[in-house]
Amino acid sequence: MKNFNDELHSMVLSGDGSYTAYSKEYGEHYHSTKDGALYESLIKHVEPAFRLKAGARELNILDICFGLGFNTLATIYYIKKNSLNIKLNIFSPELDSSLVKSLLNFTYPQEFEEFRHIISELTKSGLYQDEALHVELFFGDAREYVRNFKCDKFDIVYQDAFSPSSNPALWTKEYFGDIKNIIKKDGVLTTYSISLATRLALYANGFNIYVNGGEGFRDSTVASMQEVEGFKYVDMEHKIGCNPDAKPLMD
Repeated sequence: MKNFNDELHSMVLSGDGSYTAYSKEYGEHYHSTKDGALYESLIKHVEPAFRLKAGARELNILDICFGLGFNTLATIYYIKKNSLNIKLNIFSPELDSSLVKSLLNFTYPQEFEEFRHIISELTKSGLYQDEALHVELFFGDAREYVRNFKCDKFDIVYQDAFSPSSNPALWTKEYFGDIKNIIKKDGVLTTYSISLATRLALYANGFNIYVNGGEGFRDSTVASMQEVEGFKYVDMEHKIGCNPDAKPLMD
């Protein structure tokens, strides 16, 4: 095992055999240790998003937050594995620049080994680019970063910040209002969170809410400004009626 561990992070084996990390600052793992780091990225973010974006030739993706890079790398892996002819433009904020610089010492799953050169470039400059792929990192506050984009920029948003209890600023009604301003009308947002407060914050901004469920993993959430097929619709008015005191997180 490589020497990734430091005073803020420690590498932890997850349920699918891939490693994740534990953040001592936030008191949380970067991925579900039960579902597995790689499996969670694929099943809760990449696969549902790309199911809804089948046939696209170019996609703009906002990966909140970069962390260990699993969502970005799993997206690249999915494209390669399925021989998809798609130009990817991935933009990702990350508050912890020292974490990104340490990723060369992280033990990634074998599926990511062919992307070592991408990881290397991102640790050096926060930027990787070739004919089919553009990955750009921003080191700083994600809220500030999101507000810099123009309307209708993103096809996909991976909402994968630390949990609402640990990092509430990235789960509020106002935050998702900023996301609404930069996601395309047919864009899709994926998140592991199924909390009512999260779904209320999305719903208050006009998102339709769906369950991403299946065998072998815990439910997650898919949200879109437009109605979509293939996922179980959540009747939020019924949820509100049953939980009249429930509120979204607010700034």
